[in-house]
Amino acid sequence: MQEALLYEKLNDQTVKCNLCAHHCKIKPGKSGICKVRKNTDGTLYTRVYGRTIARHIDPIEKKPLYHFYPGSSAFSIGTPGCNFHCSFCQNCEISQVVNEDILEMGHKASPEDIVKEAKQSGCKSIAYTYTEPTIFFEYALDTAKAAKEAGLKNVFVSNGFMTAEMLDVIGPYLDAINIDLKAFHHDSYKRLMGGRLQPVLNSLKKVVEMNIWLEVTTLVIPGVNASGSELHKIAHFIADELGVDVPWHISRFFPGYKMNDVPITPMGTLNKAVKAGQEAGLNYIYIGNVPFSSEQNTQCPGCETTLIERSGYSILSNRIDNGICPECGSRIAVID
Repeated sequence: MQEALLYEKLNDQTVKCNLCAHHCKIKPGKSGICKVRKNTDGTLYTRVYGRTIARHIDPIEKKPLYHFYPGSSAFSIGTPGCNFHCSFCQNCEISQVVNEDILEMGHKASPEDIVKEAKQSGCKSIAYTYTEPTIFFEYALDTAKAAKEAGLKNVFVSNGFMTAEMLDVIGPYLDAINIDLKAFHHDSYKRLMGGRLQPVLNSLKKVVEMNIWLEVTTLVIPGVNASGSELHKIAHFIADELGVDVPWHISRFFPGYKMNDVPITPMGTLNKAVKAGQEAGLNYIYIGNVPFSSEQNTQCPGCETTLIERSGYSILSNRIDNGICPECGSRIAVID
């Protein structure tokens, strides 16, 4: 185990973790909500440093990041654990630590090993994903530093429930992030995720202030966040607080984990979300988990010309020329 960062020592060997917005106070011999940070005799340790439970080469579009080096590959890594306990988790087998054996799973890989593999595979970036990168922060930070030195970009796929302090530390090495805005009611976050809404909103705004490329994903779940009112609130928050050029990924829900009794999101609901985004003034709105949908394409907000045509996670064509629409000359919000 390696000593954790961003914690403080309290009385009686209790420690307070300042990595995420839970701010867990952890007694000796106990672990935080994420299960991967443990207090041993008054010192907080991370139990997942240097070992990946998932390691793959993915299209950057799978993160999803549609406006960050479109068509490139990301060397994607994750470790066990999460600071949320979402009832609809799509990676529950590795994110939800229900026994000690899960923490022992995976393969050893130093930050230098990860960077070497990413370079050899021809990837443009390293993505810290699959589970919540906040909880393997020390591992991600050391890898991100080595990646920067090697000319690679760094990407987080996150629930946004980190502290401002953590963002300040990782910020100089982080190039892009996709944050899930899972709902717009505190009760939903508390009941279904075990978290709170406001820290996520704070993180979203801070990422924009730090000039880190941001895209937002909302998994639209019937009976949870699919009402017209809530979709409009999410869309207007993105447009008004983050900016109309921040891409919004509207993702279709499929039953799973603890929500097998909830139906698949109807296409009509997804289209309602698209309309909410358009009414809020968002320039880039996408529907995910719907193969071959035309709502995966990037259109010019000026002349509505299709600039990037996608099929699944593959790019069929990209007409953007140095960030400019070739038809009308509008500047497109993209890093390429």
